[in-house]
Amino acid sequence: MKKVILLAIACVLGMGQTIFAQETAKDVTYVPDETQGYLLNRFKDNWFITAEGGAAVLLTKHDTQQKLANRIAPAASLYVGKWFTPVFGARLGVNFLSLKGVCVDAGVVGARPYQQVLNNYNQKTMEIGPVLDLMLNLTNWWCGYKSDRVYNATFYMGGGSYWTLARKMDDGDNHDWANADSKFFNVRAGLINSFRLSNRFQLSLDLRYTALSGLHEKIGDSNTSSDVQAYLGVTYNFGKTDFVAPVVPVCPEPENCDALRARLAAADARIADLEKQLKDCLNRPVEKAVEKGPVATIYYPIGVSRLTREDRNILGAIANVMKENPGQHYTLTGWADNYTGTEQINIRLRKNRVAGVEKELKKQGVPASQITATTNNGSLCDLGEKYVALDRAVTIEETK
Repeated sequence: MKKVILLAIACVLGMGQTIFAQETAKDVTYVPDETQGYLLNRFKDNWFITAEGGAAVLLTKHDTQQKLANRIAPAASLYVGKWFTPVFGARLGVNFLSLKGVCVDAGVVGARPYQQVLNNYNQKTMEIGPVLDLMLNLTNWWCGYKSDRVYNATFYMGGGSYWTLARKMDDGDNHDWANADSKFFNVRAGLINSFRLSNRFQLSLDLRYTALSGLHEKIGDSNTSSDVQAYLGVTYNFGKTDFVAPVVPVCPEPENCDALRARLAAADARIADLEKQLKDCLNRPVEKAVEKGPVATIYYPIGVSRLTREDRNILGAIANVMKENPGQHYTLTGWADNYTGTEQINIRLRKNRVAGVEKELKKQGVPASQITATTNNGSLCDLGEKYVALDRAVTIEETK
């Protein structure tokens, strides 16, 4: 029963909510929600091309002997890249460096014997080669993706290989730049500061540190040297330039929610009250129903209406009960079987039988006001001719 009551209440509330939903469904809008993550775009989307130009400064053991202004050399890069997600991307390109330094051996690649610096020699080479970088957009990672953000900071790390071009110096004559048959690897990391101009174009400041392996073959220094670079760049984005966020429904807020809150509170209170009533009902002790029959029944042989000594003893006990309950009224009913004798005989038997019982009770001290005598021409038990002995009786019943 408890489940039925709760189910009925839920149905009523559900009908109300359904009506409300139908009224507001037409006002629901669907918008991208960037907090739900991003769908990956097609492979042909989110590609870019970047061209950079800047300067490089070589940092080797003896370079501090040269003025900084004389160590600054041009550098340039050209890349093709793709953003796989708003945070992760990669780029592949070609990097050019012009390196100016100081070496201790006049015979190394790029050395200029006739340009001495404190008993050492100036050195100049040009390096060019392929590079690959993996990119991490820190701004989108830390602050969340925004397609129209003006500034983005991107960290990258990668590496590549350089071929060296140098001038060969014979007896002080300068020759054209040629392959110096020298190749070395590099590992680099940097930070791109990009500024959005439009969906297609952006400017950038690329600050980079590069570790150069094997450069000692040209300058006679340690196995690893380093170089710092700064570039100004222009990037062109082609294909789809932004990322698509999952679309979620946005339901309009009701003008005033107080009425809804009041209805919900009233429903909760009603449910709590019904649960309490149900609990009290289930915990209430079960009262056993007692069907009351006649207080007593006096039976007679066929054709007899007088009382026996046993009958009077029984009526004496009944009289004591009646006298102890003076507010209770009793009805005496005379019966006769309808299968033997004539109707006149049975009428007389009914009257004589009930009159004899009434007389005996009064004799035993029962007030006449507590007793009503009557007859019934029906059958007391009505079980058929086989059980007619049960129909020859006087019944004593409590009357309300």
